[in-house]
Amino acid sequence: QVQLVESGGGLVQAGDSLRLSCAAKGREVRRYDMGWHRQVPGKEREFVAAVTWNGARPYYVDSFEGRFTIAKDNEKKMLYLQMDNLKPEDSAVYYCVAGETIDEVRTSPNYLGRGTQVTVSS
Repeated sequence: QVQLVESGGGLVQAGDSLRLSCAAKGREVRRYDMGWHRQVPGKEREFVAAVTWNGARPYYVDSFEGRFTIAKDNEKKMLYLQMDNLKPEDSAVYYCVAGETIDEVRTSPNYLGRGTQVTVSS
C-alpha cells in the first residue's frame, strides 16, 4: 500500500514560481513510477508530468515542458514539481500519483494523493 501526501500549494501571482512536494509512504514506494495530475472544477483531471521509478527519465505534457520540472528523490521518498512562470490557467488542484508504469501514471494511476490547491492570480 502506498500513501501520497502533497504540500506546497498556495496563492501566487502570475510569473511567480512554486514547488510542490509529495511525501510517499509505503514499503515498496521506491519502485513505482510517479507523477502529477491536476484538476480544475468542472473539468476532468489531466496529466501534467511523470518520472520513472529511479528518477532518471521525466515525461511532460508538451505545454508544460520548459516551465515545469519533475524530480524524484528515492532516498527521501519524495516527489517534487517545480513550477516556474506560473499563469492564471495553471490554477488547479494538483495531485501526486503513482503507478507500475509510466502509462499507468499518465492515464490510470494506482495511487492518488488528496491534492494541494494552487491559485495563480493575474
